[in-house]
Amino acid sequence: MAMIENLGRPGLLKPDTKMLWIQTSTNPLLRRVDIEAVAQIAKRIGALPIVDNTFATPSLQSPLSLGTDIVVHSATKYIGGHSDVILGAAMINADETGETLSFTQKSSGAVPGPLDCFLALRGTQTLHLRMERHCENAKRVAKFLGSHPKVKNVNFPGFKTHPNHETARRQMRDFGGMVSFTLKNDNIKAAKKLTTLTKIFTLAESLGGVESLIEHPASMTHSSLPREVRLKSGLEDTLIRLSVGVEDANDLIEDLAQALDK
Repeated sequence: MAMIENLGRPGLLKPDTKMLWIQTSTNPLLRRVDIEAVAQIAKRIGALPIVDNTFATPSLQSPLSLGTDIVVHSATKYIGGHSDVILGAAMINADETGETLSFTQKSSGAVPGPLDCFLALRGTQTLHLRMERHCENAKRVAKFLGSHPKVKNVNFPGFKTHPNHETARRQMRDFGGMVSFTLKNDNIKAAKKLTTLTKIFTLAESLGGVESLIEHPASMTHSSLPREVRLKSGLEDTLIRLSVGVEDANDLIEDLAQALDK
């Protein structure tokens, strides 16, 4: 995905470009994209603007009101909220688009089962409450990490120092429950070891559940990328991603503290 400042680069947007896919926040660096600006660019060239709103959820961000045509979610994550369903969802703002997607879904059989739907709908009942706690805990965890002597950098859009803070503040109602950070020790083994030392944060690749998760993108979610590609895009060897859950914030901070101090 091209960041918005690069969209004007010659050759990036072609006459036959049909879609601009926006992920905001991006994974795992938590960059924010100006949805309204990208949607305007897309419509100017006749392309369809689509936003992956999984990290923000409908509770924190409303891309349809910012000009996008389709919003997609991995409902497996925050919408389900309990790490017990695999489901995707798409929201649209035009009947014609809805009819096209409905026909494709009906024709290909890509429909969820009744239990999957039940679990996702159950999750929506507490989504706003969970997101409040996710956001509050993430703020406290990010603040702790930002002051720890072994941490080099913290990626959290709630910080005024984050390069996309103003964009996030303008188009979101809060900053989300995801945090990533890098270590001053640039040895990849140090980062991998850290992910095994936490007691509350579980080592896993998913996100958005009530439980806190920790993962090492370079060896897990983004391990298929060549190292030079990862580094060029900002994914350092010691980058660690946290999905901050709804447990007691003091317990989460103490857990990270004991892991970092070993």
